[in-house]
Amino acid sequence: MTASVETPSIEAVNQTTVQGAEHVVPLRHWWRWAFSAIAVFLLAQLVWTFFSNPQWRWPVFAEYFFNEAVLRGLWLTLWLTAVSAVIGFTLGGVLALARLSGSALLNSFAWGFIWFFRSVPLVVQLVIWFNLGYLFPTLGIGWPFTYDFWLVEFDTVRLLSSTVAAILGLSLHQAAYSAEIIRGGLLSVDQGQLEAAKALGIPRRRRFFRIVLPQAARAILPNAFNEVIGLLKGTSVVFIVALPELFYTVQVIYNRNQQVVPLLLVAAVWYTIFTTVLSIAQYYIERRFAQGSVRELPPTPLQRLRRAFGSRRGALTQSANESS
Repeated sequence: MTASVETPSIEAVNQTTVQGAEHVVPLRHWWRWAFSAIAVFLLAQLVWTFFSNPQWRWPVFAEYFFNEAVLRGLWLTLWLTAVSAVIGFTLGGVLALARLSGSALLNSFAWGFIWFFRSVPLVVQLVIWFNLGYLFPTLGIGWPFTYDFWLVEFDTVRLLSSTVAAILGLSLHQAAYSAEIIRGGLLSVDQGQLEAAKALGIPRRRRFFRIVLPQAARAILPNAFNEVIGLLKGTSVVFIVALPELFYTVQVIYNRNQQVVPLLLVAAVWYTIFTTVLSIAQYYIERRFAQGSVRELPPTPLQRLRRAFGSRRGALTQSANESS
């Protein structure tokens, strides 16, 4: 005789599954809730001081936020950042290629440039460039090892104004750091792809701009934007050469009216605004270059808001239809 095996019905299996699911205990993150509560408390305290402490002097802040002198200083800050970033990253790209070249001379020169400009503080570089006329009253181009015949000759004091000294200092300082960022991004590309491109007979220029650079940009962009943001705030150092950028302008104003805190807030808010703009640009540019590395791009914050409002609106419409 064969024993008959009774197969449980679908209802019994579902009931057993439901009964087992009733015993599942969700994981509780007590420390996460505790730290979140502390963070909310500290943020509330900070916001409260902004509105309750009269020493912030918000009317003075509002008076000088769009002041003409402050806006001129802001424009000079943005202009210095843009020019220095373009020159610095262009020169940094050349230095990075020199570091990766097979020429020992180019490699040594690029290494020495990066070593020197990363070793000397930016403030010291600015002061040296601004006072270069003390060492060399005239600058020119002529025959080597001769001082009595110049093809082209310039007056150093007139040539190196405070603006030129600031651009030189910021650009050369930035080039030393951007060279290593670009070199690291180029080295992050898989060498097997380059070998395959060479085997297919793809020209070197096309290999670099169509294969290497798009992939290296994923590693370069985060650090590059970080350097640009640091350069934007680093322009405040050029006050040492009496260049009227944002921070120097704010200093001049609060030295006259003694409203130190409100004027510093003006500078801090302007720096924060443009730092936020750069951070948003970084997010979307990185998202653009990430298209080939992920199957599906994550939604942007704007798309998440639209989905949240869309789902909320759909739920309200469905509940209204059911009630009617």
